[in-house]
Amino acid sequence: MRYQFQSNPGQFAYRPSIFTDAIKLLVSVNFGIFVLQTLSGSESLFFPLFGLVPKFVWSQLMVWQPITYLFFHGGIWHVLINMFVLWMFGSELERLWGKNRFLKYYFITGVAAGLVTMLFSLNSITPIVGASGAVYGILLAYGLTYPNRTVYLYGIIPIKSLWFVIGIGIIAFMSSFDSGAQISHLTHLSGMIIGYLLLRKPIRFSDLLFKVRKSAIEYRIQKQEKRSNEYQNIEMDINRILDKINDDGYKSLTDEEQERLYKGSRSLFQHKKKD
Repeated sequence: MRYQFQSNPGQFAYRPSIFTDAIKLLVSVNFGIFVLQTLSGSESLFFPLFGLVPKFVWSQLMVWQPITYLFFHGGIWHVLINMFVLWMFGSELERLWGKNRFLKYYFITGVAAGLVTMLFSLNSITPIVGASGAVYGILLAYGLTYPNRTVYLYGIIPIKSLWFVIGIGIIAFMSSFDSGAQISHLTHLSGMIIGYLLLRKPIRFSDLLFKVRKSAIEYRIQKQEKRSNEYQNIEMDINRILDKINDDGYKSLTDEEQERLYKGSRSLFQHKKKD
């Protein structure tokens, strides 16, 4: 597959460099794991353990599966196509974004795509494997970042990268309704949707952590204020009861007032003891 950037003065061809750092890492790990799973001949063992099996994630707490499923593939063509597309379209994105942002985007789209797929099939025991969710996220990012690049389908048919991405998005959407398909089209579609949301409003983990801490502090303050108001009300109630005792004696208290006095005094004592 070859693609070109078209500028106003003319055209010039663009080809990705051999391997950028993140692409080299991802391709090496994916091919390495594929070789190991092939040589071991234990796919029946690897896939239920490291693939994404929705029911196993929540029923057996295999919480690593939404990450590990990205590194296992169902065959040579599966891993070859995924890694080729990742290299072809991801290289320039990595050069534009940098290694860290590229890897963050790749794993967020891949993991989130798996989680979305899992939510729609919570009781499924069919393993889902492959980096396609993340790769489709990369395709979406490329199409939105470089909409005027020309992609040659099958090396013959020219099409703008934006329309190419829209086309595969429509295919993924229509195919996701086929519950009997061998390919998890919902994972592909989810990768593109998550990718779009990330590009529209990037997640900054420092901001996310700040919001979590802020919410926790606000909740703690509200809880303390509520508790303080409760103890103030108890203290006021006890003072009213004590005033009644001072004026009319203890025997003038009703059973309910005696119970409130006992419980309220005990609560205040425990509260002041903690302070």
